[in-house]
Amino acid sequence: MKLTEFVVREAIIPDAVAQGKEEIIREMVASLRASGAFPASEEESVVAAILKREELGSTGIGNGVAVPHTKHSVVDRIHATVAISRKGIEFASLDGENVFILFLVVSPTDRPGDHLRGLENISRHLRNNDFCNFLKQSQTVNDIWELLLEGDDSDQSA
Repeated sequence: MKLTEFVVREAIIPDAVAQGKEEIIREMVASLRASGAFPASEEESVVAAILKREELGSTGIGNGVAVPHTKHSVVDRIHATVAISRKGIEFASLDGENVFILFLVVSPTDRPGDHLRGLENISRHLRNNDFCNFLKQSQTVNDIWELLLEGDDSDQSA
């Protein structure tokens, strides 16, 4: 599964304005909704599901990265978006540091394998310091998309 198969280009946020955990989740879910990933009437239920998942433990995995995610019946395939915060967001991360790179994932409830493959793919890329540094430096949707394409290409050559 390639990043560009489930990250929705139109939902990428190269310069997030949110300053808090719930606020950035809302900004990212709204961006996915605006891209057509799910109906506007379901936006609040998707936000609630992600916040409920966060109550189990922060998806701030350390090193300036968070991967908030949920499974939800409103989608029929996995959808994700990427947001970059220039100032950093307090996210109750495992290392106590602010988050600058966020991948938000919403998967169908009946496709847990896709959910796990998507999260594994994201986390594999986020372990690459060069990938993270280039993401943080990205200024536009196109910059981020090109980086995702390069990440997909490096998977093919590995």
